[in-house]
Amino acid sequence: MSTIPHVSTTDFDTQVKASPIPVLVDFYAQWCGPCKMMSPVIEKIADQFGTKLKVVKIDTDESPEVATQYQILGVPTLIIFKGGEPVGKQVGYMSERDMQSFVTKYLS
Repeated sequence: MSTIPHVSTTDFDTQVKASPIPVLVDFYAQWCGPCKMMSPVIEKIADQFGTKLKVVKIDTDESPEVATQYQILGVPTLIIFKGGEPVGKQVGYMSERDMQSFVTKYLS
């Protein structure tokens, strides 16, 4: 099982925007119940898509600048970045099946 790396304001550009493969960013907060419920689902997605998709987490309380830049109004919010640009956004809890569908449509 993979451990999802955390990014912050300082390394967001290098870890996400400069990535040669699509990146799924999990915007979350420590106090968020649905975020905690989604963690195992996100772990499974990271394992499942392996080298086709990079998965990272960013704490909106620790990196408010990034959260503001991408208009994160609620957590959990998932954004897929491709070529350094956000291409898909989903707010709220998602089942594993829904997250697979969400991710798959941006990997082609």
